[in-house]
Amino acid sequence: MTAKVLNNILVKPAGPDCNLDCLYCFYKNKPELFPETGRPRMSEFLLEAMIRQIVEPSGGEVSIGWQGGEPTLMGLPFYRKAVELEERFGAGKIVGNGLQTNGLSIDRQWARFFREFRFLIGLSIDGPEHVHDHYRRMRGGGTSWSRVADRAKLMLDEGISVNALAVVHDYSSRFPEEIYSFHKALGLTFMQFIPCVETHPSHRDRVTSYSVSAQDFGKFLCRTFDLWISDFLEGVPTTSIRFFESLLLSYAGFIPPECTLYKECGVYLVVEHQGDVYSCDFFVEPAWKLGNIAQGSLTEMLNSPRQLQFGKYKSNLPKECRPCEWLSLCRGGCPRNRIRSSRDGSHNHLCQAYKMLFEHADPVLKRLACEWQRKQDNSKHIQSSTARVGRNEPCPCGSGKKFKKCCGRL
Repeated sequence: MTAKVLNNILVKPAGPDCNLDCLYCFYKNKPELFPETGRPRMSEFLLEAMIRQIVEPSGGEVSIGWQGGEPTLMGLPFYRKAVELEERFGAGKIVGNGLQTNGLSIDRQWARFFREFRFLIGLSIDGPEHVHDHYRRMRGGGTSWSRVADRAKLMLDEGISVNALAVVHDYSSRFPEEIYSFHKALGLTFMQFIPCVETHPSHRDRVTSYSVSAQDFGKFLCRTFDLWISDFLEGVPTTSIRFFESLLLSYAGFIPPECTLYKECGVYLVVEHQGDVYSCDFFVEPAWKLGNIAQGSLTEMLNSPRQLQFGKYKSNLPKECRPCEWLSLCRGGCPRNRIRSSRDGSHNHLCQAYKMLFEHADPVLKRLACEWQRKQDNSKHIQSSTARVGRNEPCPCGSGKKFKKCCGRL
């Protein structure tokens, strides 16, 4: 078996510490894992050890995602040091940085740093005010929407790439048009919709009241898919929705970037503030602890028997998945959404939602994949004939359009 190369890693330098108190946060109970730490913060020693291990053995590119809790609680000097270490140990390699934030700490100094070092920012914003403030509350109960929307405008004005990260829960699932239109109007044309599925701590076979139901999430996906398609211009999307684009890549025969669509998990690692390493962001728990960066190698942990076991855990599918016509697309969904049942083992809480979407979107995705492939074939043909075709002459692809209006703009 070929050893996996560490190309992606998720780092939680402030652990579960946060300056918000969102009701649906799956990470709120994680301080129980770190009783020895009152105020979790990654040390400079561990930061250097981690960056060296991430960057030096990597291939030509590596991506580091800074997350939490709220990662900006580390302060800007911490990230300046991180970038310095990346440059020191990178030896000319491409190191991409992404940071997921609730936006509350962002000011113009932060924004200019993000722009200078090309950080991709994932901003947690659930939609318009009544949607966002429904569960995303300040400590003490205050609302957060106005500050977050203001920080979004600040970062966009500074020319930073910002993705909207919107949690879809029992309330927000009712407003797909409003959420999509709000993000687009604000300038957040790159969107990710994250389903909220949380089980009761004492009843693993039940989801919480704020979790989205499969039926509601399915309706939400179908409607946002239609909105996404309606905004295409000459066959090209003008907004980006990560899950839909991942599906389109799957239809076109490529590996999608969305890990929930992989056959197996275990393609990246998570590093906590005190150096502990875990298999996945959603499985930061003792059963899936792989080691610590102060005593072990990240590359070895990625290829360890424990991580390989974690990866294959996904392919142990619920019974209902095995005969499903959509299995080659969803691969059983994310394991964290599998709800235990004493009757039949487990089932994916969102199974019905994805079936609804696939049945709804399948004809359109097939057509788009064919059109995309045709353009790729035409583009290859054009490479050999471009030198002979003037910009105002008919396009060699046979569309009847002028070359500059057709394949000449590919």
